[in-house]
Amino acid sequence: MAQITPEQTTKAIHPVLGIMGGLGPAASCYLYQMITDHTPAQKDQDHIDIVISSRASTPDRTAFIVGKSKDDPFDVMEQDGISLVRYGATVLAIACNTAHYFYDRLAAALPVPVLNMPRLTAADAKAAGCHKLGILATDGTLLAETYQIACRDIGLEWAAPGEQAQKGIMSIIYDEIKQGKRVDMQLFNAAVDDLHAQGCDMAVLGCTELSLVKRDEHLGPFFIDSTEVLCKHAMRACGVEPVGFED
Repeated sequence: MAQITPEQTTKAIHPVLGIMGGLGPAASCYLYQMITDHTPAQKDQDHIDIVISSRASTPDRTAFIVGKSKDDPFDVMEQDGISLVRYGATVLAIACNTAHYFYDRLAAALPVPVLNMPRLTAADAKAAGCHKLGILATDGTLLAETYQIACRDIGLEWAAPGEQAQKGIMSIIYDEIKQGKRVDMQLFNAAVDDLHAQGCDMAVLGCTELSLVKRDEHLGPFFIDSTEVLCKHAMRACGVEPVGFED
């Protein structure tokens, strides 16, 4: 565990949100924009102090989790967390669901609270009346059972897309969104139909790239957006109540 001495840390007068980003970059930018858009501000000083690390060179999380790569992202993520704390961050948010595979190790290594997006999202889904949550996420997130465990811990049923539908979701994330292309909504809707057929009454956009689908395609209330959940909880952790969400 890396140690951070007092002289290495910038003292924060106000709460400071540290965003571990670049995982990918567009999703991190969207989180920052969302926080800005939903802050009840009349002037610059009403906004939250935020420090962002956009470490796009972080090894691919899914490739490591599924065994296609031996490049472990943890060391890079740990160093980013340490850097954010040194710049004064008092609470951290990880703008990537798949990266929460490393959550327990990161939380133990860092001296400030780290928000857990999947657990918060599952809890918010249940609070909204969800009985069975569909999981739209990367292969890495599904293999790590990040959302499955979060659901089980609170007594929430879950389902994941079948093999072919999941291949479509992975193509959307890696071949389209991460490459700046428009999403093939036929692929997306095929996965959604699969979840409906399994009895899901809500589905999580459990990859921050998929949050961009909601933004661009104006998805309906069947979906709970993990980026929105992280945004709300990060703002509240910094003492600001978000405005403008359709709850």
